[in-house]
Amino acid sequence: VKLKMLSRLFRMHGLFVASHPWEVIVGTVTITICMMSMNMFTGNNQICGWNFECPKIEEEILSSDIIILTITRCLAILYIYFQFQNLRQLGSKYMLGIAGLFTIFSSFVFSTVVIHFLDKELTGLNEALPFFLLLIDLSKASALAKFALSSNCQDEVRENIARGMAILGPTFTLDALVECLVIGVGTMSGVRQLEIMCCFGCMSVLANYFVFMTFFPACVSLVLELSRESREGRPIWQLGHFARVLEEEEDNKPNPVTQRVKVIMSLGLVLVHAHSRWIAEPSSQENTLEMPKSGTSIDGSMPKRIDPSVPLWQFYLSRMVSMDIEQVITLGLALFLAIKYIFFEKAETQSSFSLVVQKKNTDSCMNNTGTTRFQSCLADEEPTSKENTDEVIKPIAFTIPKLVNDSSKANFVLGDFTPPSSSSSGTPEELDIELPLEPRPIEECLFILRSPERGAKHLSDAEVIRLVNAKHIPAYKLENMMETPERGVFIRRQILAEKLPKTTALQMLPYKDYDYSLVMGTCCENIIGYMPIPVGVVGPLFLNGKEFQVPMATTEGCLVASTNRGCRAICLGGGARSRVLADGMTRGPVVRLPTACEAAEVKTWLENPEGFQIMKEMFDSTSRYARLQRLQIGLAGRDLYIRFQSKTGDAMGMNMISKGTEKALSRLQEEFPSLRVLAVSGNYCTDKKPAAINWIEGRGKSIVCEAVIPAKVVHEVLKTSTHSLVEVNISKNLVGSAMAGSQGGYNAHAANIVTAIYIACGQDPAQNIGSSNCITLMESTGPSNEDLYISCTMPSIEVGTVGGGTNLPPQQTCLQMLGVQGASRECPGENARQLAEIVCGTVMAGELSLMAALAAGHLVKSHMIHNRSKVNLQVLPSNSTKKAA
Repeated sequence: VKLKMLSRLFRMHGLFVASHPWEVIVGTVTITICMMSMNMFTGNNQICGWNFECPKIEEEILSSDIIILTITRCLAILYIYFQFQNLRQLGSKYMLGIAGLFTIFSSFVFSTVVIHFLDKELTGLNEALPFFLLLIDLSKASALAKFALSSNCQDEVRENIARGMAILGPTFTLDALVECLVIGVGTMSGVRQLEIMCCFGCMSVLANYFVFMTFFPACVSLVLELSRESREGRPIWQLGHFARVLEEEEDNKPNPVTQRVKVIMSLGLVLVHAHSRWIAEPSSQENTLEMPKSGTSIDGSMPKRIDPSVPLWQFYLSRMVSMDIEQVITLGLALFLAIKYIFFEKAETQSSFSLVVQKKNTDSCMNNTGTTRFQSCLADEEPTSKENTDEVIKPIAFTIPKLVNDSSKANFVLGDFTPPSSSSSGTPEELDIELPLEPRPIEECLFILRSPERGAKHLSDAEVIRLVNAKHIPAYKLENMMETPERGVFIRRQILAEKLPKTTALQMLPYKDYDYSLVMGTCCENIIGYMPIPVGVVGPLFLNGKEFQVPMATTEGCLVASTNRGCRAICLGGGARSRVLADGMTRGPVVRLPTACEAAEVKTWLENPEGFQIMKEMFDSTSRYARLQRLQIGLAGRDLYIRFQSKTGDAMGMNMISKGTEKALSRLQEEFPSLRVLAVSGNYCTDKKPAAINWIEGRGKSIVCEAVIPAKVVHEVLKTSTHSLVEVNISKNLVGSAMAGSQGGYNAHAANIVTAIYIACGQDPAQNIGSSNCITLMESTGPSNEDLYISCTMPSIEVGTVGGGTNLPPQQTCLQMLGVQGASRECPGENARQLAEIVCGTVMAGELSLMAALAAGHLVKSHMIHNRSKVNLQVLPSNSTKKAA
């Protein structure tokens, strides 16, 4: 329980720091500067340094001390070099930048502490910095940065930093405490040089901890927030191979036994320090560290220039030329490693966790208005310029060559066209790497896999499969651990094929030429390919004075043609009109109280304006877009069902509102400690299930759409009459649905259109259950009551234009066709609302055409022509009768 409370405390701290980055950064910098300037007016106004004499206590300098200090400096430089080299193998320039920022500011804080402690004597800083570099801990900083970089969107950055702080904070705090206490023992040794070194070590640990807990997470949050989503809704800093970092870090939580040992050891060391510093005799304190004050001379006079006649630049240059041998060695090593790192290190990392992705040429594609540029991103590519970061979908003009003995292959091209002969999945054979014919031993394969210089590309497919079967490579991590995600998919297909009734079952399922980096950690797991679905277009749909060409992905014949006829009838009638009635996604958790009476008290508190305001403040604090609108409470015994309803911008919003709900419930538990959250979703939402509450109260976007179809259009285009349409609509959609006990199904086939548009536009197809709630009404209108008035009311359309499947390039193309791709910059949420209106308008077109076909008796005939295979088609009974006659 205490550990959970501690983690919760660090989580709150991390969320606060990540949510207020400017305040934290300014505060930490201000405190540091104040510390540096505290003694500014107490001593002299000159800092002892290069060209000023700094009187010191006379002490003998041994050659062994110089040797030890030189070795320490070299080790520190080598240590920091290898740390940055390991970070570079992660394949992210953001990781290098963030680690560099952490190192620079940590050294700034450390230097400030040293200068303040030594009263402006810079000579001590020269000896202290090596110990700082040796004790700096970049692993924890990079781990926290991984949490932030694993976010799917900018809204998740703060929450992931808080989660990282909750996991890493307690461990880092305990480690820092133990390090300080262990190193601090050396300050009581009585050996002056050891006391100075240990003092510097304690300062280094404290400076690192201070920066890690304040400045660093605030800077990470601010940097990622300022890196806008320039790749159409997907963060440019997100890396595919960090997608599972949250699971991995949580699986690698510290051993409780180890933590307990550290706590016990810390208590023992505290007792040692207390006994030595406070209980021991005063005479023993004479050996404690006394830092010399050298800011002023012994007689109180100001420090003097060593050679006032020589110009300052000339003096510095002569000082550099006459450096001691140990300074030359240290500076030479630092320059050598810096040049090697910058100019001679490979830009592409080849570790087992990096992905080698060939950079592709770029181009741009304009939509029908010529104003919107479509972008997609390779998550693991290091862009060198803005032009090289965009992969676009463009029309392809080429002649299809004759395929000889290759009829089973389907080539699907994304982005710039590459001839099939030059396409590569990144296998070792295609990369011209010679591999043995027989698989090598598992130990050797494992060594090659873990080698930064070789990696997975030096293993054959058979060797990788053996490592998977031996559990050295998790099957679900194949995309991350291979040199390209496509090879990981290919190897998974080989493993799966052996387990299927037919080993050739996957032959017709394509997998090549697809950017899996956009799918990994976002849309799908255990990928074996992708499913091409025919996409048709209906239109123009004339809605609210605008024309839309609506994409529909379906395998049902007649659906696109029928809906297209309905669009034509609406257009000839002057177009349709629509309005948004409500906009609010819902989440309905279930909580339990000890008694039903206490549950009733909670219900009353939530329905009170003050209680609602408290919940709203906590809910709204989790997102820039989520704004709690209302709470609807249901009670069953001692179980309480709370339906949160909130706007979610252009996102469909289930993740956003779930995060806000969780935060609000934690606040509710503070108000009512006996309350227990059973589930964040108690089916009171309701999501992906038929529910009267969605039909009555609405969910997502509630839309109404209407149109008037002139009698002439009804006769000439729909081939029926207004009277027949009204009669069939009442008998079928109203009375027939009531007889069947339908719930929200007072329509002909709204689900057909909703699902087809959802698949084409990257929505969640399972949400067609609630989104297809629709009532279709028809009546006669006009001067002679021969015109047709039709309306469709859909109270629960669940759509979004950012997140999920809308990040995939083909789905983004379909959204671009409608002019609603991505988030609306002018009015957040407008694109999602426009998409919902288009869905409702297209449903009305489909309703109009199908009802006309039923009224005219054309349904069966059209489906026999367009929706049945011509292979082995049996003779219809009517034809048999004619032949018999």
